[in-house]
Amino acid sequence: MAAENRRVTIPMAFQDLLDRPLLAHLATVRPDGTPQVSPMWFWWNGDTLQFSSTTKRRKHANVLRTRDVAAVIADPAAFRHIELRGRIESIVPDVDGAFWRLLASRYGDETPGLPHDVLDRVTYHLRPTRIATFARRPDWSAPGRPARPGA
Repeated sequence: MAAENRRVTIPMAFQDLLDRPLLAHLATVRPDGTPQVSPMWFWWNGDTLQFSSTTKRRKHANVLRTRDVAAVIADPAAFRHIELRGRIESIVPDVDGAFWRLLASRYGDETPGLPHDVLDRVTYHLRPTRIATFARRPDWSAPGRPARPGA
């Protein structure tokens, strides 16, 4: 099976990182080959990690050039994270702001109206082909874990 068609499974001990309104740090590649990393709101639908952006940003030009990206979501209360590597499989216009509103609500932003750049809004769909996880101690890798020493 080709890597781009491979379906990955999220380890249960890290599923909460995708369910919670945390920041995903999305890495794209600049024209000179160096990384650009942006903290982003996201939505996990069980298959793809979705982000809102605009067509006017450097990130968008990076994604158009190479759709290979990575995203890391870290637990702010413990030394653990999940990395999802893969490709942006689709870029969907969001000119009515529906996806942006979904994210704003998820992250507690109830500001009325739409963003000023709504006509340039798009949604990226990252299909993970590789997953990497890390937890400092095994008992830190699940919700309800005991307090860390010194915490």
